[in-house]
Amino acid sequence: MLEVVIAQPQPQRTQNDPDSAAERSTVAAVPPDLDQARRTSMAAERTWLAWWRSALAASAGALGVGRLAPELLHVAPWPYVALGCGYASLAIGLLIVGALRQRDLEHALRTGAHVPLRFVTVGVFTAGGVVLAVATAVLVIAQT
Repeated sequence: MLEVVIAQPQPQRTQNDPDSAAERSTVAAVPPDLDQARRTSMAAERTWLAWWRSALAASAGALGVGRLAPELLHVAPWPYVALGCGYASLAIGLLIVGALRQRDLEHALRTGAHVPLRFVTVGVFTAGGVVLAVATAVLVIAQT
């Protein structure tokens, strides 16, 4: 047997209806400014974690180049140790600059300021990375 269900119309609610006002107050929206502040803060945290990941990679590079490469290649260790110290210095720089950047971004968020990453910082890390990459390439080619 088929059963027919007839939908009953719901009563219209007005703005003065206490039930309607209660429903609206329970669905509180997050203020746009607070939502934007949260997203910006989380983006700054992700950026800080990216600085950390880069520092961990540089630390692994320091260990690999400075300690493991000379043993695996059976070569004089001093150039590899020096290069490994360069990668370790890069890791330390990344951790320090990442922490300072996080502090600056959180301060800017509180004050409403804009703090772009300075080109000097970008330039120093770029130049340091190029020097380390070229030195690594030179060592690899010279030792083969």
